[in-house]
Amino acid sequence: MTEAAELPPAPEQAREVFGDRFEDAVRYAELLAEAGVQRGLIGPREVPRLWERHLLNCAVLSEVVPEGVTVCDVGSGAGLPGIPLALVRDDIKITLLEPLLRRTNFLTEVVELLGLDHVTVVRGRAEEVMGTLPAVHVVTARAVAPLDRLAAWGIPLLRPYGEMLALKGDTAEEELKSAATALSKLGAVETSILHVGEGIVDPLSTVVRVEVGESPGGVRFAAKRAKAARTGRTRRRR
Repeated sequence: MTEAAELPPAPEQAREVFGDRFEDAVRYAELLAEAGVQRGLIGPREVPRLWERHLLNCAVLSEVVPEGVTVCDVGSGAGLPGIPLALVRDDIKITLLEPLLRRTNFLTEVVELLGLDHVTVVRGRAEEVMGTLPAVHVVTARAVAPLDRLAAWGIPLLRPYGEMLALKGDTAEEELKSAATALSKLGAVETSILHVGEGIVDPLSTVVRVEVGESPGGVRFAAKRAKAARTGRTRRRR
């Protein structure tokens, strides 16, 4: 049996990024390295690079998240980027949206253990919860799906004039070009590629930003959203 990889000590940059929440970030890293690996939420080969590749890579997303907004982390998985973002930013309210029970169980345990009162865990798929969850200012995602599919799931969850922030790798520019038509149909009005984490992560974290207009998801999703809202009101009256 292969010996489990050891979690390296937190780098100095982690103290700078997480500040007062540094100890909580360490505990989260330990949970990922232990329970996260045991439950199949993260691969054992990722443990040695948990800090640089995962926690810090996600935490620096906070540089482009506006103050005081609501956020939905789509396909949150083991909590990336939602948990690191929540540790850095207690001014925002975050929903961790994840369809798999074993993952939502883990996320709920982490949220309770770390006392993240501004974080809510919801089990479900993005296309299922539209209209039942309040629309948010920002949708985040990391390594969930190609940009066109991700946008079809995430953009309809946005409020008018909201934005989707997707952590991507080297394929960001290519994905953005190939998804241009799909994004336009979904109500996107502006797209850009941002690089964040200067002095903290190397290479910098790449973020695809998709800003929407007054109809997130386009005409088709506006009808779906209205129908879901009507259904919700009917249920509440019963």
